[in-house]
Amino acid sequence: MKRIETHGLTASYGDFQALFGIDLVLEPGETTAIIGANGAGKSTFMKALTGLMQTEAGMITVDGQPAGARAAHQIIDTGIAMAPEGRRLFGSLSVEENLLIGQRQSRSGPWTLDRIYKTFPILEERRKLPAMSLSGGQQQMVSIGRALMSNPDVLLCDEISLGLAPVIIEDLYKTIVTLGQEGMSIVIVEQDIARALSVAHQVYCFQEGRVSLGGSVDTISREQITQAYFGID
Repeated sequence: MKRIETHGLTASYGDFQALFGIDLVLEPGETTAIIGANGAGKSTFMKALTGLMQTEAGMITVDGQPAGARAAHQIIDTGIAMAPEGRRLFGSLSVEENLLIGQRQSRSGPWTLDRIYKTFPILEERRKLPAMSLSGGQQQMVSIGRALMSNPDVLLCDEISLGLAPVIIEDLYKTIVTLGQEGMSIVIVEQDIARALSVAHQVYCFQEGRVSLGGSVDTISREQITQAYFGID
């Protein structure tokens, strides 16, 4: 299990600064919810954690070791994987080929094609079909499965429920809960605050690229979350 910390994390798109001095801790074996309105910096934060945005080395540490300057493939090899917003599947490849892309020879563990198919049986039925021919919910299963194929210690889930039917969201969150019970650290970026809080141990609210609230789900009130979400003093 990995302990991830950010120390004054900043990130920019050219001249536009998206994150301003983010300090937080992602505890091993816990589920963390990152909430906030559109444009608050949530997805940028996830990209920074996975090496998709370059930051200074010491701004992100994994088990105390600087990781902010590492490339995305190096981050995956440390045991961090992401199911990205929009799923980002390879449209020209089959379901099974997309899953196999996530496999990392450098990391051993319990997640194999067989286990992915046991977790998401519909994917085995459709393993030879083009990934983009699947429904949105099934594509999300492929995205999560691809991340799990790297046998991560930390799973980052960016807007996994966006645009999906409630019954599919329920099934995906049951999988998230099971993964957490098995000891995996999970970070969920989610617009549905109630859904995110229902599975999380801790929550951080982002507002305009800054953390406006953070702490244990058990000690933070819904009123505090509302105030932090909307920037109400």
